[in-house]
Amino acid sequence: MYLNSKREDFFKSFQISCEGATSVTTFVVFLCDKIAPALRQAVYERTAKAITEDMQGKFPDFQGSRANLEVCILRYLAEEENFEYFKDDYIEKQVQSYCLDGNRRLEKFLDFSLDFLYRNILSAVSSSTQIVKDRIDREDKISLWLDEFCRELTEAMNLPRSDLKGIEHQEVTDIEFLRSAMAEPLAALRDNLRKEFADADMSSFPKQPHTILAEHFSGCWAQCPLCGAVCTNTMQEHDGKHQLVFHRPQALVGRRWYGSDDLAIDSCSSLVASNYTIYVGGKWYGLRTYWEAGPPYSTWNILPDSSMQAYWKWFVCRFRTELEALYSGKFQGKGKIPESWQRSNQELLLPLASLLCKSL
Repeated sequence: MYLNSKREDFFKSFQISCEGATSVTTFVVFLCDKIAPALRQAVYERTAKAITEDMQGKFPDFQGSRANLEVCILRYLAEEENFEYFKDDYIEKQVQSYCLDGNRRLEKFLDFSLDFLYRNILSAVSSSTQIVKDRIDREDKISLWLDEFCRELTEAMNLPRSDLKGIEHQEVTDIEFLRSAMAEPLAALRDNLRKEFADADMSSFPKQPHTILAEHFSGCWAQCPLCGAVCTNTMQEHDGKHQLVFHRPQALVGRRWYGSDDLAIDSCSSLVASNYTIYVGGKWYGLRTYWEAGPPYSTWNILPDSSMQAYWKWFVCRFRTELEALYSGKFQGKGKIPESWQRSNQELLLPLASLLCKSL
């Protein structure tokens, strides 16, 4: 399988050997064919980091703690009052909006990274040539040149030296000519990539910028197995169990009362003080001793608490119809929305700070 994967490399190496006087030109073509995918990947990797750093500097939402980010997200969702946005990844949506707007930011980011890396490659070619051309003590100058070239590019891009073994023993003695011979193919490679990037979208990134941006927010990202809320511990590998200040109505993740279409509006913290049960892995467990159901339930510390953030009460009332349609359930029976949640429009549009902080 390995030999088959290198079939094209061996053929080109043989071609170089047969062409004699044009071996430098063919060598350069082979090398540029190897540089192309490495350069493309390096451009996307560098661009993803550049987008992240740029947005961190310009967007207040991404400059504070994760707790601050969560408040920003809830504020945005409440202001937009668009149910579809609640199903989106907020960070991903902001990154896409920023990069794919009418200013063609994504293309500009990619072009900037491409130019930077292109200059790195030219510098590596020049430096490697300068080091090797006067080495009279070495007969395998092309092998040494490849060593230096890959070493020079180590920090800029991933071009494995092992991928170039097929040409390391070629008799390319005019090292100085090698430098000038690479100029035109490298320029053509740059121009072709620039055309490709003009039509690029966010799906082209091997690691998405929004993923990198999210990783900058320290803390645990474990989700409550009952309501889906994220652990509030500020350490990713924290000691002890996961926990939350406020759990959410279980209807937000589509939980229904067993054997019915009634959506569960109760929060986990109120249910763990009740006599209700949960069905896990073919067995029933009392919610008072939910940890007996094993992981992930046993990794959480859910304290009994009858309070609930006013924000989620507003949310359930505001998007009742959408939630019922999404989860094929009804806010009826055990899931009937309490009269105390049914606010007037004026009360529902309280300043967000109150909705986020006040518990009823």
